[in-house]
Amino acid sequence: MLSKNIEKTAEIAEGFFSKILRNKREDRRATVVCLSGGLGVGKTAFTQAIAKHLGVKNKIISPTFVIIKKYSIKNSKNYKFLFHLDAYRLGSEKELLYLDWEKIVGNKEHLVFIEWPENVKEIIPKNSHFIHISHAKNGHRDFQIKIMKNKEK
Repeated sequence: MLSKNIEKTAEIAEGFFSKILRNKREDRRATVVCLSGGLGVGKTAFTQAIAKHLGVKNKIISPTFVIIKKYSIKNSKNYKFLFHLDAYRLGSEKELLYLDWEKIVGNKEHLVFIEWPENVKEIIPKNSHFIHISHAKNGHRDFQIKIMKNKEK
């Protein structure tokens, strides 16, 4: 999918989210969305659009320096918290364990967006969704989305 502007990115994000909500939530773990792509491609903008759609009141900014941010979700019967992680500065998967990773992904009421998942790929749950965003011509963004069926890890 091609995005020409922030409004189209929001439309793509909301379409993605409605598709994953349609999948039966049989698992007891968090819904994890992995966002990969170079600097400035729109990973945080994608997360911002989902957060806005879910009624998150806080301003969503990239958690590059704090690694993880937690937000209350107002407009969902399935999710209570959105976690936004940035693994750009992490050296290994072990560093996520110090941030209560297992507790976060172990709760089905959590929606987790992780930027730079390739830096911690060994710890990403098997049922995670993957979105790769890349720069396209004329400043546009190309979204490649892989929606996984929810299965226990």
